[in-house]
Amino acid sequence: MSEQPGPLYLPPDAIDTSAVRRILVIMLRHHGDVLLTSPLIEVLARQLGHAELDVLLYSDTRALLEHNPRIHRLHLIERSWKHAGAFAQLRGELGLYRRLRARQFDLVIHLSDHRRGATLARLLHPRWSVAPMLRNADATWKRSFTHFYPSGASAGSGNPLLRRHRVEQNLDALRRLGIVIDVTPALSLVPGPEGEREAADFCGQAGIIGPYVVVQPTSRWMFKCWPIEQNATLIKQLLSRGHTVVLSCAPDEREQQMLQAIVARVGGKPPGLKLAHQGATLGRLAALIRDARLFIGIDSAPMHIAAAMGTPTVALFGPSGETNWGPWRGDGLLQFQVVTHDAFACRPCGQDGCGGGKVSECLTKLPVSRVLAAVDDVLASSEPLLGC
Repeated sequence: MSEQPGPLYLPPDAIDTSAVRRILVIMLRHHGDVLLTSPLIEVLARQLGHAELDVLLYSDTRALLEHNPRIHRLHLIERSWKHAGAFAQLRGELGLYRRLRARQFDLVIHLSDHRRGATLARLLHPRWSVAPMLRNADATWKRSFTHFYPSGASAGSGNPLLRRHRVEQNLDALRRLGIVIDVTPALSLVPGPEGEREAADFCGQAGIIGPYVVVQPTSRWMFKCWPIEQNATLIKQLLSRGHTVVLSCAPDEREQQMLQAIVARVGGKPPGLKLAHQGATLGRLAALIRDARLFIGIDSAPMHIAAAMGTPTVALFGPSGETNWGPWRGDGLLQFQVVTHDAFACRPCGQDGCGGGKVSECLTKLPVSRVLAAVDDVLASSEPLLGC
């Protein structure tokens, strides 16, 4: 007789997943952080498929999750509430609280150090709640949740947690509850019908009929950006090789100025260079990146979108850490390379430029030849797509 497998060992305070009817995931951060929650959402849908799953996030990040079929309902916070006056803010906050309270959540999963998560965990009275254990957590934080998981927010210098991807750190919230991660899924993003239509319209108007490369050189954090001159040189090299280049950025004024400066250095607007920044939406950008032959960018939300779309990727990293924030492999099928400058032992430092000066020398001194070599390697290992 063959020996039966032993019991599955779980935390002594593991939750009773069969008793969970409604779950609230709280992610009050930026666009990339929101997209990096999609593997956790997938695991919850697989392991607790009987439960309804809601997500609380800022309204400007909703496009990253609003078409995710695993999510029952999105609850939105407007960043403008705090600038709209005391009465308007109170009305918005009370409306949100009433909507959340009506859902009667059994489980709250808070994935950042935002204090609002602790407040809601106390007000909503879920049976179980989990959050990261902060390095300097106060008594209120410790009383707000039933479970805590270790995370980068609790890690000191040299802590192994700092060598784990943010996706894995998010999944630790589930592991702490006794929810087994059998398979770690890839990122998930659905552009939606409007995004698909906008991408098709853009390609038609721009005259794109074949494979193209998307280059996203900008970020709201300028210290993460490769300099204008190197970007222009790279684009000229890509154009000289016959690539169609779609150049994109967010609507932010500084990012648009940087994009225009790059175009000027390229020498105007040659036929193979297409600008996708006017009227850009995240849905359109996701569809454009999905159908691209290659994505080239920095540590930013579009880089994570490329990973979610499975698009071959070349990602440039400077002060931020690729171990924590690099393209997420998930199923292991993503073709990508991360390009860094080997001469800077101080990176990743997580600082906003060297000495806090907003300029990162590990990026300003990163040569175009290194990026082009990565482009060649990734293109050689991936099949060309049809384009729009």
